[in-house]
Amino acid sequence: MNIRRIFCASATSVALAGAGAASAETMTIGITQNNVGVDSYQTTYEKAFIEAANANATVDAVVLDAGGDVARQIAQMEDLIQQEVDAIIIWPTNGEAVIPAVRKAHKAGIPVVVTNSNIAQAGFDFVASFSGPDNINQGARSAEIMCDKFKDMGIEKEAQVVHITGQPGYTTAIERAKGFEDRLPEVCPDVTVVDTQPGDWNREKSQKVMEAFLVKYDDIDGVYAGDDNMGVGALNAAKAAGREGIIFVGATNFAVGYEAMERGEYWGSIYQSPVDDAKAALQTAVDVLQGKDVPFLNYFDTPKITQDNMGDFSKPVF
Repeated sequence: MNIRRIFCASATSVALAGAGAASAETMTIGITQNNVGVDSYQTTYEKAFIEAANANATVDAVVLDAGGDVARQIAQMEDLIQQEVDAIIIWPTNGEAVIPAVRKAHKAGIPVVVTNSNIAQAGFDFVASFSGPDNINQGARSAEIMCDKFKDMGIEKEAQVVHITGQPGYTTAIERAKGFEDRLPEVCPDVTVVDTQPGDWNREKSQKVMEAFLVKYDDIDGVYAGDDNMGVGALNAAKAAGREGIIFVGATNFAVGYEAMERGEYWGSIYQSPVDDAKAALQTAVDVLQGKDVPFLNYFDTPKITQDNMGDFSKPVF
């Protein structure tokens, strides 16, 4: 097994790695990731992907990172196509913008597996399978967690919520927001979402967003953040401002979210493993290349986690 980990985006840097078509004994699988350095989930995902590829003697892997740059990711897709890899895994930086590159791979006869965050529906015909979480379902489950807590507190008829979303244009952010916003009025029709702003998956930016919310609104009962990294940023802002009694609910239970739940400061989240995510993506690509029957939407389960049941879950490693 051979791992070629490429940090740069240029065609030259990839070509210098010496990649070529897979031999008869091996399959060459390229992956272009979203932004490894932006949070611990993506860092852990990459490590787990490399470990899974190392453990599979039939896989040669080319591991790329787009650094959050759509143009760089498109260039990486083109490089992988030119190398004639056997399959490409893409963690899209933008679900719309990458469609032409995915279509180009499809036309070249290279199956594409989308991981973690799906591309826009217009590109589905060019994708062999999506491997990852059901993000709409995650958003809906977060809404249920929040509503149940409001009912326990007796404020479900009057509660006001602010919503911090992920990166604009990013499918996961769009889907989690949709799941939350569609489900909350179904389970708690009198709860009001008073404001929504992006936190871009960034804790520091989300803290600033929450600081602005706290100035603008005297009454905030709940915060929904598209992941725990942003949710803890919002929590930090509330603590600094001395605003107590706010219910924080996130998704993708980070270690910092788990620790805040242990302290009783953060109510709930959705449990999701980057290790499972990475392993599932690689296995899906292998299964596709081996001609196995793979579902188009290959979801893994992501259960609810709150202060009440967190003892049933291990602390996240990311």
